[in-house]
Amino acid sequence: MTSSPDAATPETAPTTDPAGRAFATIGVVGLGTMGAGIAEVFARNGFSVVGVEVNDEAVQRGRQHLEHSTGRAVQRGKLSEEDQAELIGRVTFTTTLKDLADADFVVEAVVESIEIKKSIFRELEGIVKPDTILATNTSSLSVTEISTANLHPGRVIGVHFFNPAPVQNLVEIVRTVVTEEEVLEDVKGLVARLGKSPVICGDRAGFIANTLLFGYLNHAASMYEAHFATREDIDAAMRFGCGYPMGPLALLDLIGLDTAYEILDTMYKQGRDRLHAPAPILKQLVTAGFLGRKTGRGFYTYEEPDSHVVVADARTPDREHSPELKRPVRSVGVVGTGTMATGIVEVFARAGYDVTYVGRSDAKVDGVRTSIERSLDKAIQRGKLEESAKAETLGHLTGTTRLDDLATADLVVEAVVEDLAVKTTLFENLDEICKAGAILATTTSSLPIISCATATKRPQDVIGMHFFNPAPVMKLVEVVSTVTTADDVHETVLALCATLDKVPVSCGDRAGFIVNSLLFPYLNDAVKMLEAHYATADDIDTAMKLGCALPMGPFELLDVVGNDVSLAIQRELYLEFREPGFAPAPLLEHLVTAGYLGRKTKRGFRDYSS
Repeated sequence: MTSSPDAATPETAPTTDPAGRAFATIGVVGLGTMGAGIAEVFARNGFSVVGVEVNDEAVQRGRQHLEHSTGRAVQRGKLSEEDQAELIGRVTFTTTLKDLADADFVVEAVVESIEIKKSIFRELEGIVKPDTILATNTSSLSVTEISTANLHPGRVIGVHFFNPAPVQNLVEIVRTVVTEEEVLEDVKGLVARLGKSPVICGDRAGFIANTLLFGYLNHAASMYEAHFATREDIDAAMRFGCGYPMGPLALLDLIGLDTAYEILDTMYKQGRDRLHAPAPILKQLVTAGFLGRKTGRGFYTYEEPDSHVVVADARTPDREHSPELKRPVRSVGVVGTGTMATGIVEVFARAGYDVTYVGRSDAKVDGVRTSIERSLDKAIQRGKLEESAKAETLGHLTGTTRLDDLATADLVVEAVVEDLAVKTTLFENLDEICKAGAILATTTSSLPIISCATATKRPQDVIGMHFFNPAPVMKLVEVVSTVTTADDVHETVLALCATLDKVPVSCGDRAGFIVNSLLFPYLNDAVKMLEAHYATADDIDTAMKLGCALPMGPFELLDVVGNDVSLAIQRELYLEFREPGFAPAPLLEHLVTAGYLGRKTKRGFRDYSS
């Protein structure tokens, strides 16, 4: 998810942190990929670093990590050979902890074993100065328990760098109930001087980023295990529907399924949240030795161990037989005049389909055309559309207030209000109006499509086409089949999406489909984290954007989507799955009750009035 570090020229280290504590010599215990990266971060910023490993062979590996990382920066012209030599020269390599006697700050980055970490901290206390701060880089273990190895646990703190440390800007600073306030402030200042973005949180398994991330990843694994959707479609849905840099199953393979299992298991044992209980498929894959990229096989199969190149296997879709239009689609009807309906009309018209759209009044019908003209003008101004394409697109449009004008349409897409009674009544009418063989589609994002289908005498012709907003921009369409949907209807809609330059993914008819059923429990977990006063909204957003490379933090996204919309979807998910962890967070319900719906009301999780 990240690239190799772009090193800046090292600067001279400060002799004193802004908070007042002197930081000159930094100790790093453990020089694996993470430890070596942390050592590099400090050395880049001018600090003297003492790196400790268990033996000479491990020391040599740690030196090689450092040389390779800085060497890439030299190759990219981000660091001169002289600066590289100077940086490496700031690091002293050793096999004895006693060489940390003069360190002002020591960070441990060894294997995730509570006993090994405690033994290191116990030994360090007899070596370092009384005011030396001791930090652990653990990603899931209890910092409080680690601190019990020390007679002075108040100087122990969690400092969780993200991999690769030279690139990732996020650092989670984890305070325990006994961490001294001045230690917290001094470490926060130190991390900021490294050019990193520190976020403060309490001591619980997973901290901020992993708690939210791994719940989402675990849910995706369970979705795949239940055969609800293919691995390719689950990953494509989150990439194209949410703008995530990687799909959840590909990300699990990158992290390592053994690592993911251990983190989830630790989180579950500490919090007893069933949503963190590792999906059985994770244990099965780990037991089989399929750990992800590092072994060449996980959810996907790779060219070789440690390769990122995915190769075909028995579960790979047959690319030689692309979906075909089993039913002819030349004319399209769209019911609705809202933002989503207008976008869908534009998508079909720009793809060359004749579109008849139906509104409740002439004013609403005219509004659709006006909105599409404005959208096309913007595209022309940005050089994304030729002037001639505007007239051609508008020539495909026919507006009407009569549902009966859809009688000859090959496909009708419903995009009216998210009210099941309204939708089922509409489908009853479409069933009477539309010709035999016409495909009837709904764009609902959360309501049961089967209810729309059974409102007709042709349930085999009914399917879900869930476009994402704004429809002309967003690539994803979730193609949702019910238990009654005919195979030729499903294949036709998949092929149709390709003609619209969209990315279709297939799934079954259950609340949330793919994207919303993965996205909204994650957002709900973030709200629960905030209402528990575990971390601030700003720190949670920062953690997810910088630590997980997400385009928006959860509270930014909630305020954009609308807290009322989010609450409605979360309620649907809870009613469908009866999963206690899916129950809407009380804080979300309270904000909606108060009318704090997000940006549209100028107040949500943040105030937008100024």
